[in-house]
Formats: sequence, C-alpha cells, structure tokens
Amino acid sequence: MTIIRQSSLFGIQELYDMEPTQKYESIISAIDLDAIHHAVIKKSRRGAPEELNYAAMIISLFVRYVERIPTIKDLVKRLHDDIAFKLNCEFLVSDSIPSEASYSRLVTKLKESGILVKEQDEVVLQAIEEGFITDDTVAIDATHFEARDQAPPKEEEPKSEPKKRGRKSKEEREQWLKEQAEKEANLPLYEKRIEAQLDAPLDELRAEVPQDPQWGVKKNAEGKNVFWYGYKGHLAVGTSSQYILQSLFSSGNLNDGKAAIPLLKGMEKLPLSTLRYQTMDAGYDYEPIYEQVHQMGQQSVIAYNKRNEGETIGFDKHFAPTCFREHSYRYDSFDAKYETLKYTRPKECIDCPLANESICQKVYKVKITQDLRKYTAPARGSKAWKNLFKRRTAAERVNAYLKEFFQLNNVRYRTGKRAKIHFDMATLIYNASKLAADRINAQLIQQQAA
Repeated sequence: MTIIRQSSLFGIQELYDMEPTQKYESIISAIDLDAIHHAVIKKSRRGAPEELNYAAMIISLFVRYVERIPTIKDLVKRLHDDIAFKLNCEFLVSDSIPSEASYSRLVTKLKESGILVKEQDEVVLQAIEEGFITDDTVAIDATHFEARDQAPPKEEEPKSEPKKRGRKSKEEREQWLKEQAEKEANLPLYEKRIEAQLDAPLDELRAEVPQDPQWGVKKNAEGKNVFWYGYKGHLAVGTSSQYILQSLFSSGNLNDGKAAIPLLKGMEKLPLSTLRYQTMDAGYDYEPIYEQVHQMGQQSVIAYNKRNEGETIGFDKHFAPTCFREHSYRYDSFDAKYETLKYTRPKECIDCPLANESICQKVYKVKITQDLRKYTAPARGSKAWKNLFKRRTAAERVNAYLKEFFQLNNVRYRTGKRAKIHFDMATLIYNASKLAADRINAQLIQQQAA
C-alpha cells in the first residue's frame, strides 16, 4: 500500500521497496547535489587541503533519512560495517569514513549557507515544470515535535507593584497610550499583531521567525491541553499532489496564525496559476489572513472561530440571509467579476403565504468584500465549501508521514538553528521522494501506453 493516497501505479512505498542502488539514485537525482556541494566546500585553495569526500557525505546524510538511521553515530557505524552501503553512498573503497565531528562540521556549513531552503524551492519548481503539481487547493497546517534540549527550570517572576485604582486622568491616559504605541512599535515582528506582516517582505518574514525551543500547548481530541517543549513545523501542502509547496520552522509557542502569511507570500512567488483555494482550520481565523488570500486573487476556506460574538439578526450561523420565518436562503453561485455571492429563496417558501408578498425577496446578493471573514466563495455551510474544507486533511497526513517515515520527531541536534537543518532535510527528502516516485510512475504509464 502506498504511503500517499493517490491514484498512481507507483508510490513512495514502492520506491522504498526498490534495491538500495536504484532507490538512492532515484531520490538523490531529484536534488541538485552540485549546488549543495558548492555551498559547503572550500572557496579558496589556501589552507589545509580537504581530505573528506564531501559529495558522498552529503549523500549519506540524505540516505540516513531514507533508511531511517536514528543518529549520526549509527550512520558512521553502518558505513564502517557495510561496504555495500558505503559504495551506495558513493564513497570510494579508499575513502576514510568521516567521523561524527566531521558530520557536525558539515551540518554547520549547511546551516550557514541556507542552501537546503533554496533546494526545497528548486524541487518544487522542478515538479511544477514537469507537470506533477497542478493543484487548485492548498492545505495549511502545523505540527509539533519535541526538542532534544531539556526545558530550563521555571523562573519565578518578581511580584509587580499593585496598580493604582481608579480612572486615569486625561494627561495620564494620553501618556499611557503613547507608551503603549512605542512599546508595540519596538516589538519583534512575530510579537506584533498579525496585520503587521501584510506589508513585510518575504525575506524579512523568514529571517525573523523565532527558532529557539519553547513550551507549546494545544488541545487534543479530548479537549485537554497537551504541553511540549520544542518546535513547530508549518506546512503548505498541495491537496492533490501532496507536495510540500512551502514550509516554515518556528519555536513551539508561535501562534499558528502568525505562520500563515509567510507561507502564503511564499506560494505567491510560485509559477502555479491553477491555485484557487486556501484551506485552514479555525486556528487561522484572522482577518489579515483573509486579506492576504484576497490580495492573491484566491478564496479562503477557513473554519470560523466564534469569539464572544452575539447572534446576527437576519442571518443564520453560516451568515446566509434568512427569510421572515427564519428559513435560510440557499447558496446559488459566485460572481467572480463583481465578487458577489448569490442566494436564492429557501425551498420552505414554496408553500409560504408570504412568498408573493414584498416581505421576502427571491434573490439575495452579498459582496464578499463586505466582510472577508464571514463571506467566502463558495459560501460557508454550502456543500461545495464542506467538500473543499475536507481537503485540508492532506496537510495532516503529510505531517504524520514526516513524523512516522522521515524522522521529523527524532531531533538529534541542540539549539533551534541546528534543529532547523533537521526539519529542512526531512521536508526536502520527502519532496524528492515524491518527485522520484512521480517520475517512475510517469515512465510506467508511457510504457503501458506504448
């Protein structure tokens, strides 16, 4: 059975069942090793010559994720004990086996170069060019994984002085508002409100993401809080192809909603004209996210998160208008030119004595720009909206695959910057495996057609 649910003849599981030589060659060929090798080797002839086979070391790092080898220590031992494995990683028989310290230095060079993020984008662009990514819907979701570091002991905060009771004077309030505005302006980008991200460029959004391990909390299926100390991985996944189109690594305490706009701006730069919908759960129900999706010319399919809001008179829970007898109008269509939702008279109004009166109108139209959060295309509560929202589970499946088969939850590095290398490697190998499987599947289809 394939790991990825798709109507293909050949999937990732079949790829991983191949002989090691073919398997490694198929996956590694999807990655530009020359670019990675150039980023980590010496740029000058001065100094001591490099005796290590860096190209083979890079391949062995990738193979570690393919073969689910848990640690670098186990990888070095496997290279020592298995000559066939060593040759499959393209080491020469005469090459000495790199030490754990040598691999640590290689990871440092990968971290400083930032080449893995560039290669992730290149693999996605290659899959688009070859026609394997033609999605119209993207699912955005986050997953958590624990750090290797132990959580620091909790420090007791000093007791603050009691606040002065009573209303502030006009002068005191003006001074307080001024101080609050200055405090807000000096906050880091990801501690400000989400709307501050709308005008920030993508490079700044990626550079300022907090990456240190922190305590995170989320509710499980039983509604109880689950705590962990570590990180979050934020993914934008094509719901049909199930490629990771964009990814973001952050501290465990970062709000999911604050990672959505960087992912959306990253997708905006992809040459993918088929995208129409962005699906997310209720954790992303923030107005700036709707605005960003609308600026991209796409539609938001985001679960509504009711926040101390009273009942809206004349509308149902999905914000569809209701008739005089409180029957909901039925969603009919969306006019993309005028960005207008069209609702038609409820079916209960057929036998209603008020149908021919001027009290109830036959057609009701609403512009989505009136409130992007409430009015989406297709309309909330409609069958089309529910079918689109179901596609969001693609991101949850990919999150599970990364943890189960690509060692995402097996962080072996300390500090957030080195843990990010682990996240980037896992997502890159996943996409490379998908591309390799799709290429083999395309060849099989051509052979069958011939």
